[in-house]
Amino acid sequence: MTVRKGVDWGSPGPLAGSGIVASSDAEARAELEAARRAARPPREIGLLGGDLCRTVGGLGDRARLRGPDAVRLSVDAVRAVLDGEAHWFLAHLVARGPLWRGRGAVVMNAEWLGPWRLGPRAHPGDGLLDATEGELGLRDRLQARRRARTGDHLPHPQLATRRAARHELRFERPVAVWLDGTKVGMFREVDVACEPDALTVVV
Repeated sequence: MTVRKGVDWGSPGPLAGSGIVASSDAEARAELEAARRAARPPREIGLLGGDLCRTVGGLGDRARLRGPDAVRLSVDAVRAVLDGEAHWFLAHLVARGPLWRGRGAVVMNAEWLGPWRLGPRAHPGDGLLDATEGELGLRDRLQARRRARTGDHLPHPQLATRRAARHELRFERPVAVWLDGTKVGMFREVDVACEPDALTVVV
């Protein structure tokens, strides 16, 4: 159920017997992508690591996933159409040049991207995606890199931010795109759309 103000998110309960365990965002994404391409529901995923796991308070405790202290959460997935080709992700999309030179963008469903809190308002169960795009000079990039560890890089006059269920990004020339930490190619047109309550994760 999409998170609502004043309503508890999640419920107690262990990972289903048919569920799988993922130690990274890339492993969780692989299950989601396989399910979407096979037109089947994704299996429940027990999270042991990754940025989505950190965002939802996962402890990385494998035994907990099957025990009475486990918590079940309904989370959103994201469909990303890259130059007309559909992909899916759970935590984040990054589109950028080498060393973040030139115009770049991030779309966050999770709060974290590695050590950086690039989605300080992002919530993987609210039906919205947090997008930030823009271009920073070297000095500003270095400052933003330091401040991003706490999410204090925003607001910034050269960065546009928006919260919405859908985002369209257009680039003059192809840029590298990463989904949940995996580089999937070079693209010019990036269209993302939230798929609310797409699957259950357990922490």
